[in-house]
Order: sequence, then structure tokens, then C-alpha cells
Amino acid sequence: MAIVFHEESKEFHIYNNEVSYIIKILENNQLGNLYYGKRLRDRNTFAHLLQGDLKPLSAYVFENDYKLSLQHTKQEYPSYGTTDFRYPAFEIKQENGSRVTNFEYHSHKIFAGKKKLDGLPATYVEEQTEATTLEITLYDSLINTEIVLSYSIYENRPVITRNTRFIHKGNSKVILTRTMSAAVDLPDSDFEMVHLAGAWSRERHVKVRKLEQGTQGIHSMTGTSSADHNPFIALKRPNTDETNGEVYGFSFIYSGNHLEQVEVDTFDRTRVLIGIHPDTFEWPLEDGEEFQTPEVVMVYSSQGLNKMSQSFHNLYRSRLARGYWREKPRPTVINNWEATEMDFTVEKILSIASAGKELGAELFVLDDGWFGSRNHDKAGLGDWYVTNFNKLPEGITGLANKVDEMGLKFGLWFEPEMVNKDSDLYRNHPDWIISTPNRRSSPSRNQYVLDFSRKEVVDYIYGLMEKVLSESKISYVKWDMNRYITECFSNDKTAEDQGKTFHKYVLGVYSLYERLIARFPYILFESCSSGGARFDPGILYYAPQGWTSDDTDAVERLKIQYGTSFVYPVSSMGAHVSAVPNHQVGRITPIETRANVAYFGAFGYEMDLNTLSVEEKEKVKDQIEFYKSHRELLMNGTFYRHLSPFEGQVTAWSVVAEDKSKAIVGYYKVLNVPNDSWKRLKLQGLDPNKQYSLNGNPSRIHYGDELMQVGIIIEDKDFCANAGDFSSAIFVLKEIEALN
Repeated sequence: MAIVFHEESKEFHIYNNEVSYIIKILENNQLGNLYYGKRLRDRNTFAHLLQGDLKPLSAYVFENDYKLSLQHTKQEYPSYGTTDFRYPAFEIKQENGSRVTNFEYHSHKIFAGKKKLDGLPATYVEEQTEATTLEITLYDSLINTEIVLSYSIYENRPVITRNTRFIHKGNSKVILTRTMSAAVDLPDSDFEMVHLAGAWSRERHVKVRKLEQGTQGIHSMTGTSSADHNPFIALKRPNTDETNGEVYGFSFIYSGNHLEQVEVDTFDRTRVLIGIHPDTFEWPLEDGEEFQTPEVVMVYSSQGLNKMSQSFHNLYRSRLARGYWREKPRPTVINNWEATEMDFTVEKILSIASAGKELGAELFVLDDGWFGSRNHDKAGLGDWYVTNFNKLPEGITGLANKVDEMGLKFGLWFEPEMVNKDSDLYRNHPDWIISTPNRRSSPSRNQYVLDFSRKEVVDYIYGLMEKVLSESKISYVKWDMNRYITECFSNDKTAEDQGKTFHKYVLGVYSLYERLIARFPYILFESCSSGGARFDPGILYYAPQGWTSDDTDAVERLKIQYGTSFVYPVSSMGAHVSAVPNHQVGRITPIETRANVAYFGAFGYEMDLNTLSVEEKEKVKDQIEFYKSHRELLMNGTFYRHLSPFEGQVTAWSVVAEDKSKAIVGYYKVLNVPNDSWKRLKLQGLDPNKQYSLNGNPSRIHYGDELMQVGIIIEDKDFCANAGDFSSAIFVLKEIEALN
């Protein structure tokens, strides 16, 4: 069993072969944490791990008893105001104005499997034996309210998931003002914090900082997970690298405002808090009402950052993403946006699709500009039907049929959460946008945010999208969101319910996804948010891939995809080859390098292939053929990071088949170096006793131990573009034979 309760010592031990998490019911009947880390052998008690000595200026729980001060105790779900002066995990405002609570252990239950969270994305199991769950119920008798702390541990993964549920049973209303999904107290502060920061076109760059006394953290208050700070942090030991050392990873399965905060107290203990951002959040609870927090996924690794990332990848690819496309090879895409933007005709679209089909593409995607009065970004959003028959004489149905007759699947772009003021939707329902009464509304990209916290708004958009998707042969939907939320106010809510708006908006987005997936289970949904501004685990639950960034430059994508790989699998990263000079940075890179980067993602093209030379078209044809022959490995193999683009001019990564019979290695050199030294790349994850051929070359055959201990000898002839700037190499390793 993965969870045991020792009645005599009042301790819970959550463990498998890789990780242990130990909770104790303290003297005051609250919960303390004794240990989180590498697996420990179970024993009757771990009480000796509880520390907390007398310190000056401390307040203590019991009269004339100086043993227990919550300020110096590692806790499970701490509150503020009763001897702990650090940031709390939760706060409940009561009718008399007090925020002091006393939640004590009431009961618990342990069961096989893992519950689904109502209205929220979360990891799941397909067999009850995959995971075990502990639910601990805490109770405050004065306000007649329960808190249920949920812990699920996967049997064969170093993964523990956490969530919290509040249940109010009192006659007097209470208001939740802070509801973190998880709190983790660690006994020391000898860590570096790793997080993924950025902005539009440079999302998820890897940042590392040493922990210091005080608070440090990341957040979003944009209404989305944001391009600025992804909802993920890791705490690693200073000597931890990709292959060795201890690291704790925390990923928040949520797509709205979030907070990941690390507090180091003056005695060098570390508290991690993860959850919905408490600023602007208030959630009143009447008698019988509940509030469910989103899920936090915690991964522990004693084998470095790669092992942490691989644990996230495997879990998110197979037990977060769902449905028909979960682990299926993704089609090779041709998208018209960078080729035409909104200025297109049917003839132009069909010529791009035809060129894609000729070179091996499998899916054509029509991007922005097909609906309403949409010829520029100031009109049409919200009107998800064709009115411009000069542009599309036979509507979407006719165009989809023509693309289908070519032998291509057809995909369509939507931005369902947005509206232009120049639209039928806004003219009929001006109160449906998020805006504060008697205040100026701030436009962004000439558009406004529809109030998805209101069911009638979501219902209306669902009706429009359902009609388009049901009337046409559509296999793919690109779901965009091109702005953040400002002036957050919902016109259908009372004053005391305005603090619900941000969260209910996210729940509305999830509900629309859920309804469309249920109605169209074979459509491949790809999330997009002005590129990568809502690339998070919450959306991955509904859309198994996301547009990683609007920046399609191969050099910039090295950093973006490398950082994204800290949490997200290759199968989730939309990665396309685009035209040069690149639209975002103006850089000219070889078409080989553009493809060699994009292979490590959901592959496609973002250009008019008709503009290529005959030689370039042959290269594209070969690239698509290469991707198709290797995409199952690229999508589902074990991913390793070798050389970081944040630390030098060379980047390297690889994917290895589960049976170690095959591997694909990407090696990228940004700037050429005159008279450079000789290079070798040491690989990981191979079978030391297998022989591998390198790119099918009979003169380059190596054993796995040699490739891992000595490495691939990098030669100039391996590179495209004569080994100049922005050059790259792909190495395909295939098993020849195995030693007995």
C-alpha cells in the first residue's frame, strides 16, 4: 500500500519506491510535516524528525508549555494569527471580521485511485491500482467549516498531487480570501529556485536564483497563466545539474491568476505556497457551499533536472492530456497566417494547401480572417460565421470540402473569448464584456474580453462554434487568446461576488472546452494565446498541444523549447518552420536548421510553400518524410537536455525510445567559431550493451557505453550550411545488435 497510517504515533506515511512524504498529527491536533524527499523505509514513528526549540520573541500554543510554537514548526496547511507569522496557506474572513481560525484533525480516509475534480482539469488514473489517495478532514467547530486536504501518490512515479476543498456548514457566511492548493515546509534553505520567465516571443526562459531569507516567487495577475511567469517552480540543491542531485518540482494545473511563493524564515526553513493568486480573489461561502482548489503536481528527483522533467513529461502526456489525440502521432500542418494574414482569397488558400499536399503535409489550417467583417483586427471578433462571401463564396463548408478533396484534413482558427466593438455580438450585447461600470475600458489589439464567468455568454459562443464545426469537415481547431484581462468586473454579479470573477472566467473557458470535446471527440484542439501566454497544464488537459510561441525563429526557439521542456512534453509543443527573414526577429537561418529545431515538437510549416525554390521544396519534402518516419519516437520518447542555449553557443537535446533501440539527437550551433576546438557530445539513456549506427553510416557504429561516456565526435560534415552560423545536425541512432 502506498499510504499507511500509524495510529499510535498518529503519522501518515505516503510513499512508493522513489519518494516519501510524512505527516504527523501534532499535540494541538493540527498537522505537521516531518519529511518530504527520497523514499524512507517505513517505521512505526518518525517523531524524532519533529524540531522546534525555545526561541526569544516566540509565541506558544499552550499555556506554560514552551515546546510547540507554530512559528518554528513545519506544517501541512498553515494559517496566520496563532503563533505562526509566516505567509499562510489559507485565510477565512468571518462575519465578526476575525480571520483567526483553528482547524484541527477530524478524520481521514485512504482509498485506491484518484478522484476527478469537479469543473477543473487534473491528472487522472485509468486503473485504480495506479494511485492511492489520502483525504484528511480538518474541522473548525467555531465556524462549522471543514477543510479536506487531498494527497494522491502514483504507484510507479515520483509524483504526489495535492488539492484542497473547503466545505462550509455554518449558519453564518464566511469569505475565503486565500486558498492555496498546497503548502510545503522544508527543513533548510540550501536551494536554488528555478522558474520559467519571459514575455511575448521569448516565453519560458530558464531563470535560476539562490534562495535568501525573505520571500521570493513568481505570479500572474493577467487573468491567464501568462507569458511572463509559467505556473511552475523547482527547488534544486546548488550542485544539482541535469543528471545528478536533488530537486523538488511544483507545477500548478491552472490557467488563471497564480502565485508560486517561496519564503525562507530567519531560521532558514523554507515554505513553498502554490495556488490561485489571493489578490482580487474573494469567495463567499453560505451554509452547504464548497470551494475546490486546482491541483498541484509535486515531483521529486534525486537524479537531477532531467529526471524531474521526464516525470512531468510522462505524467502529462499520458495522465493529463486526454482523448483520441492523447498519444497519437500528430499530423504535419501547413498554416496560412504568416503567408497571407487576413488578406486572402479562396484561390490563394487553395494554392498554399495544394503546395503543402504536394510536399507531404497532412493538414491545412485556415487562420484569422474568415468570419464576420474580419479584414483587419478592429472588427468581426465574436461573429463566428461567414458573412464575407466575396472572400469565401462557399463559406467554410465549401472551402473545407475543397481541401478535403485534395486529400488534406482541414483546420480552423477561433478566438472565442474575445470580441471587437465592431461586431454584431457587441452591438447586441455590450454588457457581455468584462468592464468596470463608469470606468474606461482598456483595449488591447483592438479587442475586449467576453465575460466567460457568465453561463449565457459561454452558451452563446458554444452555439456558434458548434454550428460551424458540425456543418463542415473540420479536424483541427486552433484556439487563440490575444490579450490579458483588465478592469475585471462582471456585470451580472453582486458587489460581494466580484472576487469570484477571475476564477469563474477560467472555469467558463474549461467548460467550453469540455463541451466542444464531448461533442467533437476526434477534433485535435491546439491552444494558443498570442503565442505562449497560456501554455500551462490546465489547458493541456483539454488541448494536447499548444502553440509554443509566436516567435518561430529557429535560434530563439532553442531557448523557448528548451525552457518549455522543464515541465512539458515534446508532444505538447507546436513547432513550425517559417519563412525568412523571420517575421519576429528578421534573422535568416538555413531551412535545415529551422526544421531540425521544429522536429522536436508538433511539426508543421508557417509559410507559402509556393515561394520556395525547387531545391528548397525538395528539402521540405525530405523534412516532412523524415518527421513522419520518426514522429512517434519524437512525440513519445524520453527527452534529455544535454547542452543549454542559456550557457553557450551550442544547444543539444535528444529523445530515446523506451526500449532504447533508437534515439534522435539535435545539435545546434548559433554562431560559428574560427579554428574551433574539437567537440564531443555525451549522450544519456542508451543501453550500454547495444551497438548503434549513427545516421546509417557503417563507419560510425558505437556501443551505448561509448556514446554515453565518450560521446559522439562532432565533425564539420555533420552540419548543414557548411558549419557556418545557425547551423545544426541531426543524429539518428539505431540499434545494430546487443551483446550477450
